[in-house]
Amino acid sequence: EKGYETGEHAPGLKLGGCAAYKAAHHIIKTHAKVWHSYNTTWRSEQQGMVGISLTSAWGEPVDPHSQPDRDAAERYIQFHLGWFANPIYKGDYPEVMKNYVGNKSTQLGLGTSRLPTFSLQEKTYIKGTSDFLGIGHFTTRYVLPKSFPFLQVSSYHTDSDLAELVDPKWPAPGPKWLYSVPWGVRRLLNFIKTQYGNPLIYVTENGVSEKVQCTQLCDEWRIEYLKGYINEILKALNDGVNVGGYTAWSLLDKFEWNQGFSERFGFYHIDFKNKKKTRYPKASVDYYKKIISANGFPNSREVMS
Repeated sequence: EKGYETGEHAPGLKLGGCAAYKAAHHIIKTHAKVWHSYNTTWRSEQQGMVGISLTSAWGEPVDPHSQPDRDAAERYIQFHLGWFANPIYKGDYPEVMKNYVGNKSTQLGLGTSRLPTFSLQEKTYIKGTSDFLGIGHFTTRYVLPKSFPFLQVSSYHTDSDLAELVDPKWPAPGPKWLYSVPWGVRRLLNFIKTQYGNPLIYVTENGVSEKVQCTQLCDEWRIEYLKGYINEILKALNDGVNVGGYTAWSLLDKFEWNQGFSERFGFYHIDFKNKKKTRYPKASVDYYKKIISANGFPNSREVMS
């Protein structure tokens, strides 16, 4: 969507409300082809696994007792995670996506939906092509319904008829879109368990950048963020969610999409102005090392013998 509709990310194309859906359609079919290729050629010899990694925030209804709000939150998650996960785990796009994009396409006078369709053969070929589900997760939104007036220009952002809100009390230590809402990850993981038959999940991305560079490298907000999110992932494990592993994002400061090197997610600060790109550990390094060595939260009362 950012690459083919808004043009914010590479390849920087602004092609209206069809191109993002087309690009996603090709990604899903290509993913299935790769999985089948590995499955038939290499699996018996290598015993490896092929999955897909999908990034999704969690959508929470503003009023959990309101059916329209609950429906909007469901649309939010289906238009983000379900867009790719549903074909892979269930064989087709989410019904709500097909309905909403189809109806908007009809309003525009189009003969077919802007959301492409899979043939019966493609649905069968795509379904089940994941040995694990990778999940990138950073934040949460409150969601409520919002009707957009008839638009001459179609858009992925208006297709789902919803508005996103944040709680001003949520910490926002990093970029403007990233609020720290740890309970959202537990709800997302439980949704995946219920929706897709409790697949093996690896959390492939979870972390926070920094608004201002801390010269002392004392990134307490990152430590708090990691503590909160890892704790909720452990609760999801206790809920019976099949989480196989966790990867914090990221080891080093690095190139971050259209933000270049200015947005720093790393445990290690990189001096990009230095020819040698010198690395400096932030405070979160020591904290995360302790979590890794304890394979969980270290017990402060435990005495090292």
